[in-house]
Amino acid sequence: MNVDSGYAEVNGSKLYYEVAGEGEPIVLIHGNFGDSRHWDDQFTALAESCTVMRYDCRGFGKSSMPVEGEPYSHHDDLKALMSHLVMQEAHICGVSMGCGIAVDFALEYPNMSKSLIAVGPWANGYTSPKAEELFSEIRKIPRTLKEKVPEEALDNVWYYIFAQKLGCRGDLRLREIGKDYSFWHYTHDDPAVYLRPPSFQRLSRIRVPTLIITSEYDVPACIEVADLMERDVPNSRKVVFKDASHLMNIDKPKEFNKLILEFLSSL
Repeated sequence: MNVDSGYAEVNGSKLYYEVAGEGEPIVLIHGNFGDSRHWDDQFTALAESCTVMRYDCRGFGKSSMPVEGEPYSHHDDLKALMSHLVMQEAHICGVSMGCGIAVDFALEYPNMSKSLIAVGPWANGYTSPKAEELFSEIRKIPRTLKEKVPEEALDNVWYYIFAQKLGCRGDLRLREIGKDYSFWHYTHDDPAVYLRPPSFQRLSRIRVPTLIITSEYDVPACIEVADLMERDVPNSRKVVFKDASHLMNIDKPKEFNKLILEFLSSL
């Protein structure tokens, strides 16, 4: 299968991307502490039926780092990248952090969003006791970076995210990819900006068909967001993967890919 890959110079940044396949366009947005390899089990499989684009967000993977003091937004980066690739609209699919970007994008650029696929769901600005538990683990990263080698700095986060599924396929793959993460966002003052008011307060304004995908052993705060989205997002439905972790797309790739293709065909 032919893969078109390269760098797009957009919004003062260089974003690495890969495009493959023909048919309905779908964008895959990776989660935190990694890069577009989070979608290795989906990229070529979905490209047999769709035009698939995956990319490294600013500060991740092969893309350039942000610049302190120069504000940017991930959803605006995606809009510029799609325009660069002459992709007028697409189904927008994001996992975890990538889901937060996808939600912001669907709210800010509804005419470029054919549908929203929220995996390991997140909506920026969401707060709750369970969310604070997650954030408290993430806030430990800068300190542990000073005490441990980088590949060990995420251990507390991994133990929290995969508490009930340590050693699963998603856990092992996330750790493997995470070893290459730069940690820029935790060693610098990240000038990223997000929608105001935050997206979790505006879910009812999402107007595109929405598929919400969570799992039995998803992060507790993400399970809460999945329920919130199911309640507030019009024209949405929720699917729960049994015996799967926060990265259910890696734990159960065949079932996940089948669900995505069935959702797209239903539209």
